[in-house]
Amino acid sequence: MKLSSKIYSGIVFAILFAPILVLLVFSFNETKSLSVVSGFSTKWYLELRNDANTLEAVRNTLILAASATAISTVMGTAAAVGINKLRSKWYRAAMNMVTDIPMTNPDIITGISLMLMFVFVGRLFGASASLNFWTMLIAHVTFCTPYVILQVLPKLQQMDASLREAAMDLGCTPLRAFLKVEIPEILPGIITGAIMAFTLSLDDFVISYFTSGNGFETLPIRIYGMTKKTVNPKMYALATIIFFVTLTLLLISNFVDSSDKSKQEKID
Repeated sequence: MKLSSKIYSGIVFAILFAPILVLLVFSFNETKSLSVVSGFSTKWYLELRNDANTLEAVRNTLILAASATAISTVMGTAAAVGINKLRSKWYRAAMNMVTDIPMTNPDIITGISLMLMFVFVGRLFGASASLNFWTMLIAHVTFCTPYVILQVLPKLQQMDASLREAAMDLGCTPLRAFLKVEIPEILPGIITGAIMAFTLSLDDFVISYFTSGNGFETLPIRIYGMTKKTVNPKMYALATIIFFVTLTLLLISNFVDSSDKSKQEKID
């Protein structure tokens, strides 16, 4: 039974990681061939450094992801605190359902509906261009915020409610009690939610495609434009770099979660 489980697990992991391994190998391939590995070379990484348009798309993507992460983390944490304080279980269930809609709704539906709203509002106010960086930022905050709520809310529910009351009894104002007592307790959830929001924003294509303007291009949109012709091996190098950045963020998230679980076990 154990041997069969190991074989099955090995097959599953091979299927999951084989494409990434192929990408990694061909990012160091000396030629553009997708069938022959002719030799080890870092030429595509060096050429990527000189590709101004791609680097600009990377910069735009990072700016958008960082901005969306900062805003959605603040909004998601505040929303989670508000939901946690609701006393009516029906009202809380309704809020949870509303929070789940952006996560379960297909991206193409979300993208089209946001595009229509932005175009309608832009024409209503006579704007020359309805879609730009700000519309993309609003769209990314819209789908990132529920994931932050999903990470922060369980931490609030696990926290001992008497801690805040004790801090206020000792002279803290409600705001000071929140900053000094509640924030440290839910910080692992906030960090995990922020990392999740950043990776989701970094990766998004469908919603970005429908809400982007002509003057702002993210990396997923640029790569999509290149697939209409031929994808340059420089993109393999860039995808490899993004993979390891995402892997690093995932390891940080898992480390934060494991540290928090160890802390909770010691308290219990």
